[in-house]
Amino acid sequence: QVQLVESGGGLVQAGGSLKLSCAASGRTFGNFVMGWFRQAPGKEREFVAAIYWNGVTSYTGSVKERFTISRDNTVNTVYLQMNSLKPEDTAVYYCAADERVLTQRSRYWGQGTQVTVSS
Repeated sequence: QVQLVESGGGLVQAGGSLKLSCAASGRTFGNFVMGWFRQAPGKEREFVAAIYWNGVTSYTGSVKERFTISRDNTVNTVYLQMNSLKPEDTAVYYCAADERVLTQRSRYWGQGTQVTVSS
């Protein structure tokens, strides 16, 4: 059974940092694209960042220069280092994985971890 389990969320003040982790199990994800989406209260879920099997990364514009995505294929884990956090980054953050590209219909999803940034 494939599982994605996120951790690392919490409450932080504006300007602070958090590092999210997503541990995958049930299969090897070395050839998959993995990444993060987020959903703020009252808003649709949106793409945040992705990292491909070859290390290429992609970010949504509002997090560039502040967030860094990375992965460790030896432990089937993807990370999201979030710096200079802003109140508008408050959301539930979801890990996702897919064979080719991450979309709202991607195959594998985690349960989500709450990130709250206070002003």
